[in-house]
Amino acid sequence: MKNPLVGPAVLKNLYYYLVKIRRFEEKVIELYPGQEIRCPVHLCIGQEAIAVGFCANLRKDDYIFSNHRNHGHLIAKGMQLDSMFAELYGRSAGCSEGKGGSMHMVSTEHGIMGTSAIVAGGIPIAAGAALSSKMKKDKRVTTVFFGDGAVDEGVFYETLNFSALKKLPVVFVCENNSYATNSPQRDRQANIDIYKIADFFHVPGKCIDGNDVLEVYKTAKECIGRARDGRGPSLIEARTYRWKTHVGPETDIEKGLRDAEEVEEWFKKCPLKKFRQHVLKNGLVKEKELAGLEKKADKEISEALDFALGSPYPEEKELYKGVY
Repeated sequence: MKNPLVGPAVLKNLYYYLVKIRRFEEKVIELYPGQEIRCPVHLCIGQEAIAVGFCANLRKDDYIFSNHRNHGHLIAKGMQLDSMFAELYGRSAGCSEGKGGSMHMVSTEHGIMGTSAIVAGGIPIAAGAALSSKMKKDKRVTTVFFGDGAVDEGVFYETLNFSALKKLPVVFVCENNSYATNSPQRDRQANIDIYKIADFFHVPGKCIDGNDVLEVYKTAKECIGRARDGRGPSLIEARTYRWKTHVGPETDIEKGLRDAEEVEEWFKKCPLKKFRQHVLKNGLVKEKELAGLEKKADKEISEALDFALGSPYPEEKELYKGVY
């Protein structure tokens, strides 16, 4: 892990969001067996660095498009935890008024125009948002996060081609965790170097360590700046690993779907632990400052959870409100 010449304020901000996402996911894992959160949850624990590194380079009015595994992206973009927890609990104060659940969260004030459970569904919508930004000349950049499973879909190639042709201000970020549900990438794709697909469309493609938040931050800064300057899209393949099973709080070890040794190896590459050790070892941030950020994140999560549990459920008369 190398420090790409970022100051203490940025380092602390990166750590704060890494912790905030991690603690949010851990709280969901703790609460889910209570059966009060009734929507499916696709957890991103272990993949936090990608969301944090990219969103740290985005403006509040920039757009992001996510997928079913969206919690980290939304938190890193600044979405309020109270509306997220309320949504998980199906309460009317939720960001989708309790009707969307984990997979359908939205916060237009943060440039989060809605997440979709359809694999690769956000990719063409992101290109549409980027096209509108180009036509309006508003200098907004769109970033779309998707998994390696989305690369199995034809719309990925069609959208990449259109975006390259029109030089759209969009960054394609593939969070390659090696599995689409439980199907290994090597058993689905003839070419597992996803970033090389960019060559066919004459756009920059790069493969990075998705568990190294500083490498992600540096790469994001380059490709987001490129998009904002009107030089078109980029394709980033960030290699990482999903700690939990495809959906739910369990692990694939318990289900017999992955080898314990493989999972244990990736635990050693924990993005949060890796970054914490780096900044302390190099004297970049003090231990008590990190502890303060952890305490701040814990307090926010506690308050957001209290807010959610104190919020009412939607009334019956609201059943079809917002349904089109």
